[in-house]
This record gives sequence, structure tokens and C-alpha cells, in this order.
Amino acid sequence: MIVMGGNRRLNRPAPYPGVHFRDTAREAGLNYVWQIEGGRTPNILQTIGNGCAFLDFNNDNNLDILLIGTHPALYQGNGKGQFIDVTATTGLSALKGQFLGCAVGDIDGDGYDDIYISGYQTGILLHNEAGKNFRDITEQSGVKPQPWGTSCAFAETSPGSGKLDLYIANYVVFGPDVSPQLCTSGKGVSVSCGPEDYAPLKGAFYRNDGTGRFTDETKERGLDTSNGKGLGVFFANLKDARTPYLLVANDRMYGDLFDLSQSKNSTPAKNIGVLSGVAYDRDGNSHAGMGIDCGDYDNDGRLDIFVTTFANEPRSLYRNNGEGQFSDIGMSTGFDPMRSQYVAFGCKFFDFDNDGWLDIIIANGHVQAAVHDINPGQDFKQPIQLFRNSGGAHPGFDDVSPSSSVFNQLIIGRGLATGDYDNDGKMDVLVVDSSGHPLLLHNESERNGHWLTVQLIGKQSNRNGYGAMLTAKAGAHTFLRASQTCGSYFSASDKRVHFGLGNDTKVDSLTVKWPSGKIDTFKNLTVDRMVTLQEGDQTVH
Repeated sequence: MIVMGGNRRLNRPAPYPGVHFRDTAREAGLNYVWQIEGGRTPNILQTIGNGCAFLDFNNDNNLDILLIGTHPALYQGNGKGQFIDVTATTGLSALKGQFLGCAVGDIDGDGYDDIYISGYQTGILLHNEAGKNFRDITEQSGVKPQPWGTSCAFAETSPGSGKLDLYIANYVVFGPDVSPQLCTSGKGVSVSCGPEDYAPLKGAFYRNDGTGRFTDETKERGLDTSNGKGLGVFFANLKDARTPYLLVANDRMYGDLFDLSQSKNSTPAKNIGVLSGVAYDRDGNSHAGMGIDCGDYDNDGRLDIFVTTFANEPRSLYRNNGEGQFSDIGMSTGFDPMRSQYVAFGCKFFDFDNDGWLDIIIANGHVQAAVHDINPGQDFKQPIQLFRNSGGAHPGFDDVSPSSSVFNQLIIGRGLATGDYDNDGKMDVLVVDSSGHPLLLHNESERNGHWLTVQLIGKQSNRNGYGAMLTAKAGAHTFLRASQTCGSYFSASDKRVHFGLGNDTKVDSLTVKWPSGKIDTFKNLTVDRMVTLQEGDQTVH
């Protein structure tokens, strides 16, 4: 069946030749398991899910894996597809709590990535001790336990400071003494209550002084005006400016968008979500915002925004029109309700076939264990979806999930991260299944273009280069990519910046705009390799 949508024709899910992902988690050595408490009727806290991360904690240029749960686990990768459990040897085995999400970043510029782990009535900051182990510095850092911390992210919000600040979203007021604990559906079935049954909690912003100390500046920055019930977080340069915007996807509340450049000189930033058009869906309604990500899906040189939502709500793809204005074109680009029958959480823009156009992957899973008794067309466990970007003058997204059998597997999907864990130039995917093992989706797709992966090292800017904007020109094509690890849902992705280049066999120029304001340009780069670029150094490593 073919449905008309905007300027393009939208094909219903059908196989796309050459697409293939394979779940290698078990053979790779990932033996972690998540379980949902609460039996047949888990509550809103028990179904919130967990996050995951791709990171390189020991600087060996191979991605490692962090899995968040009551007992977080760390697996060291060898770059060849194998992982060993180093939770105990790195000091993480002593951690226990209702941990939910994570953020990864070098908070003191020592060259090793540190970790913040969010959670319900908790939150811990872990300092990386030269890639050998992690030390809990939460108490002395000044970062307080959050009432219900969800997604979190590091960003350099003061350009040129070289310091990563921390934002932690919070969800709703909930606990054993809060009523209701469970609700009853119209069919008399006991289910978890929705976010509308609870009061909102607002996120917290912590400024980093560079010595391991953080100061709560939520009110001073104007971020106490957020709407609350935050689930997804992203820092992005949505205009050609050094100071990032803060985006928060809120559950059944208007979404938040803060222009942090307005918070200079102690002037609080204003929440411009409504004015910009990203606070609501195409019909002007608030939706169940959960996962969030940013990327230039149409290659026009501006970052666009994608937000995942509840079942039968169109996913919102906010096209960046420039000058701080956005239009929700999710319906016309392939995310109509017929393709949105699932409850969507983790999401990422990534170029799985290296054709130069950013695709989208989504982890799905319902929040009500008994949903099938209420609506026979819905199930607790749901499939992952892969949407391929059609490219061209009017790019849109085709659901190519049937192309690979792994997308037929039913899971309770929550967190999702992307990264090239075996360094073969193809982007892989890590997914949380709240009722089982993690999925490590190895990209074995056959149709692949050329690629370039860039590792950044900041000098005046933060060591990770978070917030840098990279523009690659190859032949007649121009590609904009941003350096960040946040986004999705409760998760952190590979910090290396990946370019799919299609048929282009050389990058004529690669320009890096650093948070410090410095601009470095590199000429005539050969492709199909990984390079390291250091701020202020014209040598390509």
C-alpha cells in the first residue's frame, strides 16, 4: 500500500535489499540481565527502564559498554567484537541503587572519561582514575541526589571555559506514600498509572569549576522554568553560535528549549519551546515526549530534532527552518500514526549504510504489562524499528525493519546507543531490553558507502570536543555533524563523529568549529579510516 505524504510517496514497511543487523550480545560476552519487578502490574517506576552507553574508558581506541541497572556493569571491548566484564576490577561492583541513566564526559580534562549515573532518589559521579578504575566523588563534588533523575548530559555551556557542565532531568513525584500506585483501565484491568496522575519534577543544572566541584545554578540560569516530567535531554548548537541550546523532551507536558546564550552575565535563559515550535506536536498538543536526538537529516546545514512518543502519536521530526524556528514534519516524512503503533523510547540519528543521509533507529516497548488485555492490538513487548532516509530533494524515512530478522524480535525496549564497536566503519547499535539481555546489533549491511570517523581532542575547549560542529565537503556534497554523546533515552553514544560519504572517495575539506570559537580546517582527507584532530593543530593523526 502507498500513502501520500507531503512531497514524497511513503511506502509501507518492506524489505530493503542489503540491510542486515545481527544480535551478537551473547557471543560478544554481554551476560547482563534486566528484570521488571511488580509482576503482572508493575507501577510507573518499575517500567521506566534503563540506559546504556558506548564509551572508551581506558583510551585504547576501542569502545567499551556500560549497562545501567540496580547493579551497573562495565564491559571492556577489544575492538574485534569481544567484551570482558571489568565491573569488579574497575570498582563498579560496589554500586547499588535504583540507577536509570548515564552521561559520559571528561569533567577535569585529564584525558579520561568520567561517568554520571542518574536514578530514583540517587545519582552518583564517578571519576575515571587513568583508565584503571572509577572513584565515587559524588559527596565532595556537590552534585546532590535527585528525586527521580532520568536522562542526563554533559556540555560546555560557557564557551571557551573548557569545562563540562551537567544537566539532569527529573520525572514525577512518586514514592510508596504517593497515591495512586496503580490505576484501572476502562476495561477494569489494573495497570500502571500515567504521568498525568503525578506532579512534575524539574531538572537540575550544575556548573563545573574544573576541579571536580559542581555548583547548582538551576535557578541562576533560568532552568527552573522548565515544565518538568523530563525524560530525554540533548545539548545542541541549533544556530551558528558557540553556546548550545538545551532541549528536554517532557512526558505529557510541553517540551523545553532553552537558549543558553541568553544566560550570560547572570541573565536567566528563557524557555522558548513554545515560540520556536518544538514544545508541541503538529496539532499544537503536548505529547508523551520520551527519547530525543538531533541531526541534520536533510543536509541543509542545520540541526533538526526528533522526539519519540506514545503509541498512535506521530513521532515529531522538527525541521530547523533557521532563525530559531521549527516545523513538525514527522507526519509528512514517514512517521504517521500507522507507523507509530508502538510506544517509542530510545532513538538515534545515524547513517547505517554510509550513504551520506542520516537514518533513524527506535527502541520500542509498552509501559503497561497487561496492555494486550485492554487493547488486543498492542503488546508489552515490541520490535525495534529502523527507518532509512530516502535522501534527495525531499528526504523522508522508509521503514526497512523487515529487511533484517533481528527487528522481528520482541523486547521491552528502552535505552539505545550507537557506535562502531569493531571499528569497521559501520555504525552498530546497543539496546536495552527491560525484560532480558542487552541487544548488541552488529551492522552487517551490504550496501555501504565510504566513511570517515573523527576523534576530537580539545585544548582550549573541553577535552572531548563536545559542542564542536564539523562540516565535511566532498565533491558536490556537504555534510554537517555535531560532536555530542547525549540524546536518545537515558543513554550515551560513541563520542567519535561519524560521516557517511556515499560514493565520494575523498573529503576535500573538513572544518571544525570548536566551542572556544577556534576554527580548524583540514584539506584532502583520504576516507574509510579513523582520524584524530586536535584543536589548534593542523596535523591529522
